[in-house]
Amino acid sequence: MSATHDPIDWDQIDSVFLDMDGTLLDLHFDNHFWLEHVPRRYGEARGLSLDEARAELLPRYRDIEGTLNWYCVDHWSRELGLDIVLLKQEVEHLIAVHPHVMEFLEALASLGKRRVLVTNAHQKTLGLKLERTRLAGHLERVISSHDLGVAKESPGFWPRLQDIEPFDPTRTLFVDDNLGVLEAARDYGLRWLLAVREPDSRKPRRSIETFPAIVNFSELMPLSGSQAARASAGES
Repeated sequence: MSATHDPIDWDQIDSVFLDMDGTLLDLHFDNHFWLEHVPRRYGEARGLSLDEARAELLPRYRDIEGTLNWYCVDHWSRELGLDIVLLKQEVEHLIAVHPHVMEFLEALASLGKRRVLVTNAHQKTLGLKLERTRLAGHLERVISSHDLGVAKESPGFWPRLQDIEPFDPTRTLFVDDNLGVLEAARDYGLRWLLAVREPDSRKPRRSIETFPAIVNFSELMPLSGSQAARASAGES
């Protein structure tokens, strides 16, 4: 079981902050890239089997998971002796937008909500994915944690975000698949928080107890408070 979310009163929301990988985009690309493609290329370069390469790489991933370097393609290019951006381009056909994302973003626009992408993705990865998906045209702003010098998991991220993208924590909805990031946002005072139960379409849905959660954005298609009142009263 996962925590359900109360209906959102969109009249109480000014801004919607959205994570990218696993939230707007299918995390299958990233999981395949780091767990299959990079070990394969790393092994080919060093004469290792796929299993041997994985055994060497996975602990190195875990050592810095959740830090800015974990998300930095330049860091991994230096560490592994591989062109990480080029390797991402080799499998960019796997980059995919989750179901109902575009309709949700357009519905937000129709209600005049500010749509902000808030991601840990490195700028080079971000550029590749935005070009592939055309998401940028459906957003008012795109912010990478690399621009701020600290990952979203860190408490220091949120004051820095506030400095460049002023927002009222009580009137901002934030959707992310990373529970550690959501915890940091909650600690900063964000009122409206939602987790994603199915970040990777190839993996089972997650059970999430600590935050209200959605499977996909069809569950969030917005109605204004007045529209919702009419709908509940059976009016057209």
